[in-house]
Amino acid sequence: MGIMLKKFAVIGFGSTMIGVGVNGFILPFHLINGGMFGISIVFNYLWHFSIGLTFVFLNIPVYLLAYKSDYDYFFYGLIGAVFSGFMIEILVPLRDVFHLPIISSVIIGGVIVGLGVGIMLRNHISPGGMDLLALLLAKWTKINVGIIAYAIDTVIIMSSLFLLREPRLLYSLLIVSIVGLLATVLTSVRNYEN
Repeated sequence: MGIMLKKFAVIGFGSTMIGVGVNGFILPFHLINGGMFGISIVFNYLWHFSIGLTFVFLNIPVYLLAYKSDYDYFFYGLIGAVFSGFMIEILVPLRDVFHLPIISSVIIGGVIVGLGVGIMLRNHISPGGMDLLALLLAKWTKINVGIIAYAIDTVIIMSSLFLLREPRLLYSLLIVSIVGLLATVLTSVRNYEN
């Protein structure tokens, strides 16, 4: 019971950080972060789809894979994804709160999202499908989950640059680099403790 309560607390904290970072610092400049969040944001920019709902629907195939592979990753990942999607939707008003230069916003947003994602991954919880896929790949390959997530996110950002043809999205590469670095550091600390 204590482990479950700890995981729920981590999900609450991590999802809130993601919601604050995405809405407060990334979306005001029409930037994206990686993973299913990034793909959901691209869909929002292109077709005005709801980010939270798109995020949940895009996660379904990865969660089916996790269900067959590792039930704990599936269970906590599902809760993490739903709660993260919910926090992104509920914290939409933050888009009009902070008025910072783009580089400051990118760095602060990247750090906030990175802390949220990193703390969740450190506790073997994913906030979204790509991070869940990264957790599964890390389990199977023994490569650090932060490095796998960063590689996936870089591919998503480069694809978004191609689709949206918006040079400002190069800032998104800085976001995923910060998030990837923090996730790698936070998950490595955990690995040394074990």
